Amino acid sequence: MIFEAETVLTVQFYDLDPMNVVWHGNYIKFLETARCDLLNKIGYNYDDMRNDGIAYPVATMDLKFIKPCYFNQVLRVKTVLEEIEPCIIIKYTIFDEKSGEKVFKAKSMQICINTTTKESVYTAPENLKKMLSCCKV
Repeated sequence: MIFEAETVLTVQFYDLDPMNVVWHGNYIKFLETARCDLLNKIGYNYDDMRNDGIAYPVATMDLKFIKPCYFNQVLRVKTVLEEIEPCIIIKYTIFDEKSGEKVFKAKSMQICINTTTKESVYTAPENLKKMLSCCKV
């Protein structure tokens, strides 16, 4: 583990499907919110990546739905940055804030690309390494 963060979210009405549970696709939105929060806490976010001429598109995601989530449920997303080279690997676990019960888990892999050439880059940007050296868990 290189770095970890926690993000608290509240399930909104627009996150629900006709069965009044969170629609499965909205979990991706929860992960993206938590990933942005993790990057902000590291001090190297998507704007910083753009300024460095790189991007990290998602290459793969593994999702495990454990329990349904409901309107107004408060969720805590634990986000763990596992690797930064040759790609970023992040693990996510979503818990019910009140009970602490695990409701969802996931893993994403993001490949670094040069935004000009569109070629893969297999080393992490120096600015990301610098920010992580200052805030390692």
